[in-house]
Amino acid sequence: MHILIAPNAFKNSIDAAQVALAIQQGLTFSKLECTTACFPIADGGDGTGSLIIKSSNGVVINKEVSDPLGRKISSLFGLIDGGKTAVIEMADSSGLRLLKKEELNPLKTSSFGTGELIKFALDEGVSRIIIAMGGSATVDGGCGILSALGIDFLDKAGNNLQAVPTDLINMDKIDAAALDKRIFDCEIVILCDVDNKLLGAEGAASVFGPQKGASPADVQLLEAFLENFSKISAAQTGKNMAHIKHGGAAGGATAGLHTWLNAKLVNGIEYFLSLTNFDDALVHSDLLITGEGSIDRQTLQGKGPYGVALRAKNAKILVIGIAGKVPLEHDDELQQYFDVLISINNEPADMATALANTKENLIRTATAVGNIIALSK
Repeated sequence: MHILIAPNAFKNSIDAAQVALAIQQGLTFSKLECTTACFPIADGGDGTGSLIIKSSNGVVINKEVSDPLGRKISSLFGLIDGGKTAVIEMADSSGLRLLKKEELNPLKTSSFGTGELIKFALDEGVSRIIIAMGGSATVDGGCGILSALGIDFLDKAGNNLQAVPTDLINMDKIDAAALDKRIFDCEIVILCDVDNKLLGAEGAASVFGPQKGASPADVQLLEAFLENFSKISAAQTGKNMAHIKHGGAAGGATAGLHTWLNAKLVNGIEYFLSLTNFDDALVHSDLLITGEGSIDRQTLQGKGPYGVALRAKNAKILVIGIAGKVPLEHDDELQQYFDVLISINNEPADMATALANTKENLIRTATAVGNIIALSK
């Protein structure tokens, strides 16, 4: 039996590569005679860029850019496809992981550093830029990125506004005259891991603002800013960013870049799997094991485990899903893609304890899975 191990990261615990290795180790401890291959996956969330660069044998370029609060940090992007394509991870310059808990404030944070990385990529002469936008600390609609590329945001008096929501709430006009024209000779592809639109109860401010430190009052201000940004953008470009699928991802940066840079918004896991030739690894497999922190109905909206499970089922390959949390009740729709769903937690524990024990629980669960399969043979 050959088992393909293709998990996503377990958020706030261990990355996808570590998850895959833990499952592989657990299987080796079991009585099952099998071969295994690790194929860690990502769907546009934090860690996607590094996996793409590594799987494509890319070159890493280090650059100094601004962090979400404007402080200078060392960041990076990758070059793949013989230097024709740049891979940028938004979290490497504008990410939550760059800030302390007490520094989280989406009214004050900016995606400017990601825009700086895009400029550096353009300096390399690339014809395509792939951006993974998961894990951002911002709800600026991508205005920071656009500002770094030359777009000015003006108030009613014609004064330039700093590209942070506390200033951008006063936006009256957008001046794109100085936009770096090289951007239009380059395909911009954004890998999205959520379908949320820009505005409303399921939008960038309401859903993701609190995760990035926004209070209920902050959420209202962020929503007002994004509504105004959308209105002005529609008047000047003819594009209604409020209606764009995936437009709420990365604090609305997807909507801003689609509207002003003609960026292409794609399903993150589908693009990742095609780019990294996942089907070649799947073709000789008898079983797929995937997983992430939680597998539930939301997983079916385009998350990593769903993406690999769909391809496996199309190839008539059995799928086991391993997660920190799975539904208590049987779910017919999930069962279409996951033959078995298993939680790695076998006793009550608080979240901090569960996260700290993720690796050990994965190893133990994978050992049990291997032993059960061995008994059935």
